[in-house]
Amino acid sequence: MDGSSKKRRIALGCEGSANKLGIGVIAHNPSTGEATVLSNHHRAYFVRIAKQALADAGVAIADIDCICYTRGPGMGGPLTSVAIGARTLALLWGKELVGVNHCVGHIEMGRAITGATNPVVLYVSGGNTQVIAYAEQRYRIFGEALDIAVGNCLDRFARTLEISNDPAPGYNIEQLAKKGKVLLDLPYAVKGMDCSFSGILARADELAAQMKAGGKTLDGETFTPADLCFSLQETVFAMLVEITERAMAHVGSKQVLIVGGVGCNERLQEMMGGMAAERGGSVYATDERFCIDNGIMIAHAGLLAYETGSKTPLEESTCTQRFRTDEVFVKWRN
Repeated sequence: MDGSSKKRRIALGCEGSANKLGIGVIAHNPSTGEATVLSNHHRAYFVRIAKQALADAGVAIADIDCICYTRGPGMGGPLTSVAIGARTLALLWGKELVGVNHCVGHIEMGRAITGATNPVVLYVSGGNTQVIAYAEQRYRIFGEALDIAVGNCLDRFARTLEISNDPAPGYNIEQLAKKGKVLLDLPYAVKGMDCSFSGILARADELAAQMKAGGKTLDGETFTPADLCFSLQETVFAMLVEITERAMAHVGSKQVLIVGGVGCNERLQEMMGGMAAERGGSVYATDERFCIDNGIMIAHAGLLAYETGSKTPLEESTCTQRFRTDEVFVKWRN
């Protein structure tokens, strides 16, 4: 971005809704609206990475306009830690605070990176599964998981199969699924615009136990961990494609934006792309740098809110585990 730091607005974003701590710095050009990522760090300690983020961005404390933090949803402990850290920085540096909805952060980051204008959003992660579309300054939820999130389903099944967490259980399931050849029968639980994943997980767990005991399919075939991962992915992703297609038909959109950690999955992107192509549309997705929770998405969404007059008073700088996407007034969009 051209121009000095004084000609742009800069936010430091603090993300900590689950097991990752991320701090990032982003700048907005007030003339063009262009966003530039200045630095992005996670999986370390708050003070150290806050300092490192500023150093890598080449930004001084005086250049920062606001401190943005994840207000929710998420896990209580991490949310509280980040809220306290962000509040402390705001007090020390004399900066405004902006509380950000984690889900909206994913959406706005995805829109900025991919250039999607008005897509149906599939938000899939370890804690959330939602189909979303924008209308009248709200991100409206058309469908969601009724029990556990799809990412939680995949992660828990990785534990059943004793699959490594390095680099991530969902990623390792994806790689193993590429070797699968037998499609096993699993429950398909779409209920209107909503999905249920707990029954699918329970059945997959049963099949895993059966496999370990030397069991076979009803056709007498043996099956492997790769077949189980393949079958689980194909089933749950087909469910997600179905409810996303319904939302596209309802709002008349030809764009699908996939955000959240599970959005990195190439098979999900492929299946969604096939559906979108049949409708004359396209899929927008990012890689793990921006799909996985990070500080930049909080900085970006927070700065969008700040630029339209939104601030979080210190006495209201709380956090909450329940903070729905459609509760946020999206003032920065028409």
